[in-house]
Amino acid sequence: MPPSSSLDFPSDLLAAQEELHQVRSELLALLKRLPWSVEPLDGFSDTGGWRSVERPASPGWTPDEQAEVEKLRARERELAVSVTCHGYWEQLSGADVVTARARLKHVHDPAEDSGHADD
Repeated sequence: MPPSSSLDFPSDLLAAQEELHQVRSELLALLKRLPWSVEPLDGFSDTGGWRSVERPASPGWTPDEQAEVEKLRARERELAVSVTCHGYWEQLSGADVVTARARLKHVHDPAEDSGHADD
């Protein structure tokens, strides 16, 4: 039977999942702030397709920005492997694994914390 609350998940698995959410949030925020192109490129306008696309000139990313993105992506990969390959999953099978993994992803959501989550 899948866990019914965060209390049923091991603390290290909960911590890894929470850090994974945080790292993904940081990475997304960083990518939104950075120029659209890693390398310096001229701007362009394409109005001939099914959807118009316009981009201003991009100065590219600095070496520090590239390093920060790579650092966050590497940590995201480490955490994703840690969560998905955790030994906890071996005690579940079939649909219970799917249900438990879905619950784990949302265990820190406000609805989960208040006990009013929809299943």
